[in-house]
Amino acid sequence: MGILIQSLHDFLGTRLTEPGEPGAHLAAAMNWLCRAQDMGGGGGVARMYHLKTGWGPAYPETTGYIIPTFLQYAQLSGRDEFAERAIRMAEWEIAVQLPNGAVQGGTVAATPSPAVFNTGQVIFGWVAAYIHTGDRRFLDAFRRAADFLCEHQDPDGAWRRHLSAFCSPAANTDSYCYNVRTAWALYRAGEACGERAYREAAERNLEYVVRRTLANGWTPDNCLSDPSRPLLHTIAYTTQGMLELALCTGNAEALARVRQANQALAEGFEREGRLFGRYDQYWRAAVHWRCLTGEAQTAIVWFVLGQVLRDEGWSRRGVRLTAQLKRLQSLSGDPDTVGGIKGSHPIYGPYGKYQYLNWAAKFYADALMLESGYADAGRWG
Repeated sequence: MGILIQSLHDFLGTRLTEPGEPGAHLAAAMNWLCRAQDMGGGGGVARMYHLKTGWGPAYPETTGYIIPTFLQYAQLSGRDEFAERAIRMAEWEIAVQLPNGAVQGGTVAATPSPAVFNTGQVIFGWVAAYIHTGDRRFLDAFRRAADFLCEHQDPDGAWRRHLSAFCSPAANTDSYCYNVRTAWALYRAGEACGERAYREAAERNLEYVVRRTLANGWTPDNCLSDPSRPLLHTIAYTTQGMLELALCTGNAEALARVRQANQALAEGFEREGRLFGRYDQYWRAAVHWRCLTGEAQTAIVWFVLGQVLRDEGWSRRGVRLTAQLKRLQSLSGDPDTVGGIKGSHPIYGPYGKYQYLNWAAKFYADALMLESGYADAGRWG
């Protein structure tokens, strides 16, 4: 009965947690991700826990960028089991890598089809695993993936082939600007193995995205379902990719666009007391529900801006944003939801409806590690 009542509170959005120091919230999120890995089977991390249907199948894309989070948490906590879990994830990713080097779209339950974005996100994991272990299996895997990305990139820096098979026809675009996060992964691969071609391909994509970004920092063609009102989730994919590549390459215009975008979000946050799930090109909120994944990602960007600009104002905003997420994270009750982060708030919002998403917990954990003072958290992918 207690779990049923908790689920009802979660559904209605009336169950709130008193925000505490980041450590307890971080440990709960990491434990939830361990449960998701155990439920995924074989080493991969289950895509989500659904209030109606239970645990979903393992998801190659997000398992890929969960790997760096586990390796960083292992360092922070001193608990080797998290590094061991990360390596199992990286080995599982090799087992499901497609023959052409790509990573499939969707979960392992979907018919395999190569996807540029998903490939980039798993590169983050293989690079982190290679740096951690020196195991050439991971080097070979990320090089095959990076070669796939370079082979299918167009001369102007965009990726137009092998985009997601799961996009809505309403998106009506031939490329997605949030693939700049894929470019960031490609740059990291180039750094890890000394391949200049990977770094040059990443810079071409960054320049393409910067050219397309408006003067106010808003980027078009930036959502799988509604590019005129992109999700905060894909907005943050783009700003994080642009930010990290700007820092890698010294691209001042890219950094300026990231600052403009996040200044607009921060002003809205301070005015309204919250962020929203979608924004139009004038940075007006386009919906009333919240995208918690995007909020965690935005907190990461704000913490990193605070570091690189030496501006405590950005870090304070990040702390205020993680406090809002802490209130929505259960620290006791149903083991399938304790520590997890919902896709939307309320939970019946359209992004990850009725679901606790593994990538929401991943980005939340990264944000909490940054809040704890671990300056490299979230900077590996």
